[in-house]
Amino acid sequence: MKKVVVYDSTLRDGAQAQGISFSVEDKLKIVERLDRLGISYIEAGNPGSNPKDLEFFDRISRIKLRHAKVIAFGSTRRVNKTVHEDANVKSLLKADTPAVAIFGKSWDFHVTDILYTTLDENLKMIFDTISFFKNKNKEVVFDAEHFFDGYKSNPDYAMKTVKAAVEAGADSICLCDTNGGSFPDEVYTITSKVVDEFKVDVGIHCHNDTGMAVANSIMAVKAGAVQIQGTINGFGERSGNANLCTIIPNLQLKAGYDCVPADCVPDITAAARYVSEIANVIHDERAPYVGKFAFAHKAGMHADAVNKNSVAYEHISPESVGNERLFLMSEVAGRSAVLNLVNNIDSTITKSSPETKVILEKLKELEFEGYQYEGAESSFEIVIRKVLGKYHPFFQLGEFKVVVNEPSISGANSSAMIKIKVDGQDEITADEGEGPVNALDKAVRKALERFYPQIREMKLTDYKVRVLDSNSATAAKVRVLIESTDGKEVWTTIGVSTDIIEASWKALVDSIEYKLIKDMEAEKKNM
Repeated sequence: MKKVVVYDSTLRDGAQAQGISFSVEDKLKIVERLDRLGISYIEAGNPGSNPKDLEFFDRISRIKLRHAKVIAFGSTRRVNKTVHEDANVKSLLKADTPAVAIFGKSWDFHVTDILYTTLDENLKMIFDTISFFKNKNKEVVFDAEHFFDGYKSNPDYAMKTVKAAVEAGADSICLCDTNGGSFPDEVYTITSKVVDEFKVDVGIHCHNDTGMAVANSIMAVKAGAVQIQGTINGFGERSGNANLCTIIPNLQLKAGYDCVPADCVPDITAAARYVSEIANVIHDERAPYVGKFAFAHKAGMHADAVNKNSVAYEHISPESVGNERLFLMSEVAGRSAVLNLVNNIDSTITKSSPETKVILEKLKELEFEGYQYEGAESSFEIVIRKVLGKYHPFFQLGEFKVVVNEPSISGANSSAMIKIKVDGQDEITADEGEGPVNALDKAVRKALERFYPQIREMKLTDYKVRVLDSNSATAAKVRVLIESTDGKEVWTTIGVSTDIIEASWKALVDSIEYKLIKDMEAEKKNM
């Protein structure tokens, strides 16, 4: 297998995405997680841009990594400055990393109209900076910024910038599609010319402004590039960067390249989710390979075929990237899809069992009423248990009352009172919250914690409301989806009603009961 070096810039390029900001602790956690994934280089920031990055480089130097080499990022010396007096160069040196990435202009337009300098001075800036770091025994990656636009504008000059870097001793040259506007055929042709002309390792760095960052990166490898730069989950400014979570399995599992250690590939889904969590962004569930729905099947014929032989509708095994197959429950789901969920509860039921038909009919009936179980399998599992007679209610609702007031100084503008019964014992509690659903959630938890202390582990992580029939105005049914977690598992439940509070209550009850069911089953297994 031909080796391709994976170079991650999530902590630098990824941090430029709208809504993402990493603390020093965040960056340290991500470095250690990417090291476990087998990433070769981790570009961790620009020490000349802010004190936070300087602190990071100081702390990461004391952490031993197994696979990754941390690399600091910075620019060539400034116009008409010597390397020794340039503040950014000094900061890069102070970061004390074994390798540095130096970016310089390869587009003549940027040299003359953005830097306001001459083409010759730009070449000297590239040569001087790389020479300086090579004399300090640093490994140097030269990022040829705007290389593809520069080549299309003035191919001779773009190639001169690469030549200057090579002559200065750069260990590798990374060709950057900085504006993200190139097409795969252009990237292949231009990369081939660089690979043919220079006896140096060539890399590729693509942005996703035309949706082609992954394709462009792969075409560069086909043309001879041996280093790929990108980010986890494609994070980056504008439309993002090349997504390493797509590139790595594409190259390693389908094209025969060695990107990360083979035993690390099944860790890629967990790593992608971990980075999303640290970045505090909702994970893209439709992402190739690492999204929840990457191996999801809804149509009955598809689910039936996958059960017989997964290659019918799956290009790889979900387990090879640490993901799992998902059968979506809906009115178009066939018996095979339903059976997969049913067998998790009762393995004796078959496709021809009468219970399977009853569950299918119940599913279609509920979807007609407005329920949608594609993203709320936890609620549908409770429906199945009720049909099979394997449902045990953990509590009964006596009544609840919700009052919404003007916002108070504390921020709570709603209060909820609830009466429940558990094993013949009544419990009445009340609580306040920021909105009626929050107040109801807090009140029911307070009431149940005396009987089920594990409820304290739960927290509500997402709440969505959808109006099902906008023509009915305020009389329309609403669908409420609630996502919950106990720190180990994430589950989603659903409620439907013309009353948003009632719909929310249904989803809340399912959420709590799902948690209690799973805990009860885990306890039985451990007995």
